Amino acid sequence: MRATRRPRCAAYGPGGGGRADDSTSRCFPAPATTSTRAGERSSTWCTTSCSPKSPSMPSGKPASKTREPRGDPPRAPVLLSEKERVRSMTAKIYALDSVQTLADFELDALRVADVIREHGVTHGDRVIFKAGNSAAYVSVLFALMHVGASIVLIDQQEHPDETRRIAERTGAAIAFVDDDAPIHTDIRAVNLYELIAPAAGRPLTTRELSFDAWADRRDGLIMWTSGSTGEPKGAVKSGRKFLTNLERNAAQVGHRPDDVLLPLLPFAHQYGLSMVLIAWLTRCSLVIAPYKRLDRAVQMAGRTGATVIDATPSSYRTMLNLVGRKPSLRTQLEGVRMFCSGAAPLDGALSERYVAEFGLPLLDSYGSTELGNIAFATLENPVSCGRAMDGIKLRIIDEDGHPAAPGEAGEIEVDTPDALEGHLAADGTIDAVPTGWQSTGDLGYLDGNDNLFVLGRKFAVHRSGYTLHPELIERKAALAEISTRIVPLPDERRAGDTQLVFFVEDEELRDGKHWRERLCQVLPVYEQPNRVEVLENFPLNRNGKPDKRRLEQIARG
Repeated sequence: MRATRRPRCAAYGPGGGGRADDSTSRCFPAPATTSTRAGERSSTWCTTSCSPKSPSMPSGKPASKTREPRGDPPRAPVLLSEKERVRSMTAKIYALDSVQTLADFELDALRVADVIREHGVTHGDRVIFKAGNSAAYVSVLFALMHVGASIVLIDQQEHPDETRRIAERTGAAIAFVDDDAPIHTDIRAVNLYELIAPAAGRPLTTRELSFDAWADRRDGLIMWTSGSTGEPKGAVKSGRKFLTNLERNAAQVGHRPDDVLLPLLPFAHQYGLSMVLIAWLTRCSLVIAPYKRLDRAVQMAGRTGATVIDATPSSYRTMLNLVGRKPSLRTQLEGVRMFCSGAAPLDGALSERYVAEFGLPLLDSYGSTELGNIAFATLENPVSCGRAMDGIKLRIIDEDGHPAAPGEAGEIEVDTPDALEGHLAADGTIDAVPTGWQSTGDLGYLDGNDNLFVLGRKFAVHRSGYTLHPELIERKAALAEISTRIVPLPDERRAGDTQLVFFVEDEELRDGKHWRERLCQVLPVYEQPNRVEVLENFPLNRNGKPDKRRLEQIARG
């Protein structure tokens, strides 16, 4: 069975168990529910009543509106248990060298919002946000949402020239960065420290942390696709739709106020940002760990009592190897109740290793920067990528454009109300995309229970008279516990034909002959490698996915 959607919040400010002198509220337009408990307020996204002229809102605009119904089936409200209510009231933000209650953290974000305004940022301004994971990152994120800025998220390590191009295209006049974010001198850049330092101890102008103004913006969030299948595009997303999508996510997966979320992901991308805001929506604790130092991250999991980890398959493979080399680390993960995976294909063999080691499978998922989060496996239904979330539809289309039967592979299409508004045009306006069914360019199939199985990109090559899909071949190899990525190259001897270069990930660095023999045992002749290269680890891009461009460079070199 699927997790039942919980109320959007319980009251954690005055009247809800919090202290009047340190409480803060979260305001966001949502349909009110009638569920109340003694000592708690009505379950909406607002923990206290909002002033009609909140500092975060345009003058004269009501602070809360009823959201347009989306046709989702009604859900019975679920009341928090006493344990969950108490735990959520003491939710914390854990960083590498600091800990704050969520309530105190939100108050600091309000102070940072005032400093941001003093830098000239007002409601609707587009702002570049380019920094790595940190407590300051989350604080500035919340502050920008409170101000109602249009947030242009850029990966911390993006090239300065590309950052300048994005600034020109979006019309962003200012960039908030950290010390490790390369930036051109002709872009007005403000370091995150220049925001959080002046905010410390600053008198509060409001106690209501409101994302209402941000949610009302069609361009609340501008994110850049990875470009793994072409030129990166600016995906323009509505703030309201983004948060609604995360509510569906939390409801399906079953995130709770007593959870401690540990995302081992960059916050500047869809998956990582989702987990940061799910923690806020569910009022649970968040751990900001050094995701590139998984040994330290695993230790933080134990120290903070992490209950849910989100990471890429590559990170999970490394974590398992760490535990194998240093068994004492295993105890640091004993409190985890869900290992969630995404951002890259997950092979079943790795999930089975987690079942053997921890008694828990890796819960796979499916989504994209442009369409949002789509489908999730759950503890109750740990099958591949699980089912589509409530309110979102999936179908598989065969090569003739007809719906495929269960178990029949074809292109995945998605119909979601949470999709992007459009792509960013050259002049900074929005090129709207049509609503309804969207092609994804991914191959997959649905089983008889509507569980989604993703097979890879809809990309074919021709070889010896056969039409081959490299990612389907990779999946066959994965079933034999061979972690491989295939780079197709033109066959210089036979025009129109293709050679397949197999890269195998092997920490033991066994030679290519060993892996060629293994591959030939499980693949038909026409799918077997022309060349095998062995790597200790696949190179990864900024999203944590195997870097196909780098692999192609190695193959051609």
